[in-house]
Amino acid sequence: MERTRHRGTWQENRSFSPVVTTKGGRMVWAAGHGAPADADGNSLAGDFAAQTRESFRLLAETLERAGATLDDMVTMTVFVIDSRYGTEFTEIRKEFFTGGYPASALITCAGFAQPEMMVEIQGIAVVDDEGD
Repeated sequence: MERTRHRGTWQENRSFSPVVTTKGGRMVWAAGHGAPADADGNSLAGDFAAQTRESFRLLAETLERAGATLDDMVTMTVFVIDSRYGTEFTEIRKEFFTGGYPASALITCAGFAQPEMMVEIQGIAVVDDEGD
């Protein structure tokens, strides 16, 4: 399966690719992942960085169950509660992607299904379809 992340100019600093192309492969559609609490059930209310890292951890777990990784993601849509978290989000995203960045949109919204949530991440991954 061929996946190409086309680099832009300023987009690299914001940790996303302006366009990603694929050839072949199986698509994996990931629903929104948010984390108002950590794996032990401790509240993460008010802690944007902790919610973002836990959301990525949960997303990675979900993708693994589907035979994918975060590096297989070709696009993601990120919803944040306040646009002032945009730069913090892009810096945290750099911690989780080692093979280049997916295409991405960062959208500010008025709220989430759980009021304590501050961020939600959904996306699409493309993985090798051999063996299916």
